[in-house]
Amino acid sequence: MAGGKRERDKKSPGSASSSSSSGSFAYEGLDRLIHERARLAILSSLAAHENGLTFNDLKDLCALTDGNLSRQLQMLKEAAFVDIEKGMSGNRPQTICRLTRTGRKRFIEYVAELEKVVSNASEAAAGLQQDERGLSPA
Repeated sequence: MAGGKRERDKKSPGSASSSSSSGSFAYEGLDRLIHERARLAILSSLAAHENGLTFNDLKDLCALTDGNLSRQLQMLKEAAFVDIEKGMSGNRPQTICRLTRTGRKRFIEYVAELEKVVSNASEAAAGLQQDERGLSPA
């Protein structure tokens, strides 16, 4: 039984005869914290603005409510992905949000993992198209 299990583990998902390495489609780098739509939008926006964004600018860019943005930022802050600086601009309170070094590094790693997903999907789609062409009448 152990031999059978080992043999199955060597095969890639979706292909019984593939010689690909085990777990090649596991995408371990797709961090659930980042993968959620609102947090992905926040991190993408902050990555594009190295000096950070005000709370209101970030809210507008991500199309989030005050409460949703606050909650998502708190989660990202707890994970050390963002830094939140509260201050004053003139006589008005102003909150500036920035990616931390850790946040930028993890976001870049996440994007690299997404690129693998897209690459694998593109290769699979190209293979299907070739198969369909080969099966169609000449």
